[in-house]
Amino acid sequence: MKLGILSRSIRCYSTRRLREAAIQRGHKVKVLDTLKFAIDLKPAEPDLFFRGKHLSEYDAVLPRIGASITQFGTAVVRQFEQMDIFTTNSSAGISNSRDKLRSLQILSRHQIGIPETTFVRDKRDVLPAIERVGGAPVIIKLLEGTQGIGVLLAESVKAAEAIVELLQSQKQNVLIQKFVAESKGKDIRAFVVGDQVVGAMRRVAQGQEFRSNVHRGGVTEPVDLPEEYRDAAIRTTQIMGLRVAGVDMLEGKDGPQIMEVNSSPGLEGIEHCLQLDIAGSIIDYIAAQVDFPEIDLRQRLTVSRGYGVAEIHVPEGSEFVDKTIQASGLREKDINALTLYRGSSVIPNPRADRVLMAGDRLLCFGKLELMRGLIPKKTRRIRKPKVRDLPDLPVAHEAMTNDPEAAQ
Repeated sequence: MKLGILSRSIRCYSTRRLREAAIQRGHKVKVLDTLKFAIDLKPAEPDLFFRGKHLSEYDAVLPRIGASITQFGTAVVRQFEQMDIFTTNSSAGISNSRDKLRSLQILSRHQIGIPETTFVRDKRDVLPAIERVGGAPVIIKLLEGTQGIGVLLAESVKAAEAIVELLQSQKQNVLIQKFVAESKGKDIRAFVVGDQVVGAMRRVAQGQEFRSNVHRGGVTEPVDLPEEYRDAAIRTTQIMGLRVAGVDMLEGKDGPQIMEVNSSPGLEGIEHCLQLDIAGSIIDYIAAQVDFPEIDLRQRLTVSRGYGVAEIHVPEGSEFVDKTIQASGLREKDINALTLYRGSSVIPNPRADRVLMAGDRLLCFGKLELMRGLIPKKTRRIRKPKVRDLPDLPVAHEAMTNDPEAAQ
């Protein structure tokens, strides 16, 4: 296998370990500076140049995209995806994980534990927002902070107001998050590779510091994760569109609370803590997956006119309740069920004899017109609105009179 590691820091521990692990296993590997790429776009020929020369053939790419170059870095990863080269993390997954608000928004539609969080811009909304997350103390976070930077603990409502007002005056976007008291000063980092947690450690803050990041002086200890925590970490990684990730979790009284997902997790802390070859597990996973490049499902499945992907809900009283997928008649309507969501369970490629229950959600591919007819009227969206003539209304009348001054 010929592997490219996208990294600007050839001397950092993580990059050196990944390169070392690949060489140890007999693979060809090269560290590629992400900013030295040029992206060429031609009809049916997505291409890349590196340091002014046409990029040679690679079997797989392992992106280590720093926060400061997210936009260009994800564009490079996206180009590799269009060239059908396997990437450990998708460009969309990296973008999703880099923005704390976006990642929590994505997780919030799934049955994944997350701390109650709110995002406001108007000063008048700050107090109600603090109350909605349970009142002070609260955690205030910058949207794109890393290594504990931009994470503040406000002990009182007045302190929270002052901090939010100050940060907003500096054009910073902030989140207000519930303080999980039982996890003060500690969290868990689960390292996910593919569909398994290959290692986990607990990070514990020292002294008066509430942030447990190793870069803030936190100490680490190995931890044997309960199944509930392992499942949460793996599902979170998959939902975010990642294959390799560090998932940070709080140990809440109601179970795991996902704080953050890191698409370029550092290896030094966890390898030192666990004395396990985490870098090697990543390389082994890549070698086993090179024939399965990331596919943009919606991009590929919606190129046929009239076909697309949609989610069909099975509400109480639906004609599908207590019927098997085969008996539902979906296949006869040229609709294929790709995945069945039932509560917190995800059932890929459900069998034809699977019985549907109230509350199920089916991710389907098929004819959009037929799937649209299965959506209840209250939730149905108008996908092809009819374009009508301008109505005879005051504002529209300005356009009809062709009076430039009136239309300004």
